[in-house]
Amino acid sequence: MANQTNPANAVKAPELLRDKAWARWTALGLLAFAMFCSYVFMDVLSPIKDLLQSTRGWDSTAFGTMQGSETFLNVFIFFLIFAGIILDKMGVRFTALLSGAVMLVGAVINWYALTDSFIGSPLDVWFTNHLNYIPIFDELGVSPFYKGMPASAKLSAVGFMIFGCGVEMAGITVSRGIVKWFKGREMALAMGSEMALARLGVATCMIFSPMFAEMGGTVNVSRSVAFGVVLLMIALIMFIVYFFMDKKLDAQSGEAEEKDDPFKISDLGKILSSLGFWLVALLCVLYYSAIFPFQKYAVNMLQCNIEFNPLPNDSFWLKDAVTYIQYVIMLIVAATAFAGNFAKNKGMKGLLFGISIISLVVYCWMGYEKQSAGAIFAVFPLLAVGITPILGKFVDYKGKAASMLVLGSILLIACHLTFAFILPQFKGNAVGGVIVAYVTILVLGASFSLVPASLWPSVPKLVDSKIIGSAYALIFWIQNIGLWLFPMLIGKVLTSTNTDIEAQVAAGKMTEEVASVSYNYTWALVMLACLGVAALFIGLYLKIVDRKKHLGLELPNVAATPEQQAEVEEAEAEAAEG
Repeated sequence: MANQTNPANAVKAPELLRDKAWARWTALGLLAFAMFCSYVFMDVLSPIKDLLQSTRGWDSTAFGTMQGSETFLNVFIFFLIFAGIILDKMGVRFTALLSGAVMLVGAVINWYALTDSFIGSPLDVWFTNHLNYIPIFDELGVSPFYKGMPASAKLSAVGFMIFGCGVEMAGITVSRGIVKWFKGREMALAMGSEMALARLGVATCMIFSPMFAEMGGTVNVSRSVAFGVVLLMIALIMFIVYFFMDKKLDAQSGEAEEKDDPFKISDLGKILSSLGFWLVALLCVLYYSAIFPFQKYAVNMLQCNIEFNPLPNDSFWLKDAVTYIQYVIMLIVAATAFAGNFAKNKGMKGLLFGISIISLVVYCWMGYEKQSAGAIFAVFPLLAVGITPILGKFVDYKGKAASMLVLGSILLIACHLTFAFILPQFKGNAVGGVIVAYVTILVLGASFSLVPASLWPSVPKLVDSKIIGSAYALIFWIQNIGLWLFPMLIGKVLTSTNTDIEAQVAAGKMTEEVASVSYNYTWALVMLACLGVAALFIGLYLKIVDRKKHLGLELPNVAATPEQQAEVEEAEAEAAEG
């Protein structure tokens, strides 16, 4: 009897840093805030497209080509594939620091291209006379430059290419880091929360970029970019702090940052042979191509479809203090909506959601009074922030990830068609147009929240954990093809369907300032809606494949009950036999 082991005396496994809720959510916060800063810079020029045309001579083609350049090196030089290999071989810590540094270098180049110091400089002359023809790339029609492209747009594109390498590397690194800290826990909630906070960066740049560009009554677009550069410096600091947290975790667990098995090309074959992987990747590229490129034109689209009344220079609504107040209100909307999901007391939950709704109404009213397209589009992530925890919890404990992707596609189609055909009908009706815009933007943001909460947590179910970094890299690479192509396509569609505008500018009958807010966006939006239709069909097919091959996409990430655990194990056994 003395030799029998008492279960009470059994040695418990030591508690790791990631087992502590505060630690893993702190790690998530560091990664999420770094991505927040990168999202600000990614779209920092989007709300000032009209100013770029009037002060730097960037027409829609130049703007679209420059914006598409962000993913050029990732797609055509296969940098993202190399980034995935680096991530698998060197680990999360090294890759996070590298991505932060690369983003910052690219951002500084982008900033200099838009400063007054660049105008007339030797670099200005060189870029004017060079990069007008790129062998092979021009023949294939994929060159990031073209003859007649403004020199500032060319150098800005170079900086944006470098930034794009860093930001996409950061994206796969953050996804891998979340898997490392949250696997077997609230992974869908964590990934959805990270994207919700990151997307507040979109709202931030929409509000502050025009303010910095027009600060002091003089237009200077480089000030907006400088704002983004400062935030990327902070992002690098966040990655440095995360470096030490992650190092402590590995010291506790005894895990090595570098993998024992080196990366092999054959690993890519394992990923590419998965039908589920391909369907998820195609969904990703279609869905993201209908969102991110749209964000770059959304403010200008609103300017072209809503008649904003010019405010007098001494108007209260033009003061910088109003912008700061509106931003604080926006943060209150996001914080109370997000926290309301975690309140256990019904009274507190109702109070938080009530404050969030009232604050959202106040924010929307202020956006209308400011007569600012940027302030209106800034509501894009706010509803997403509120529902992301709900969706994340649902996927974690109930599953249905593939079904959520289908729902997101349906909402995406409806929103783009509303922008294309319904919003223009309200031109001249300031109040009606703004209301339609607000509602549609909020719904579009909500549909976007369905993707990170369901798509990204599904990837670990499709590939081996050793090569998950490469799997994310491949998905991001495929996604980047769309992110490179569609900003340019939107610009070209706008140019080809608005030839009368260019003719009037050339004839001196219309100024660049008026031309920049006179485009008809109908066909560009229809093109984006078609991407949603394609995503819908693939999503439906993914549900069929998931049912037949037992991929587990409709199953929960966390087995909250014995019944759920049995279902997961049964599905895994069937998949192994198949």
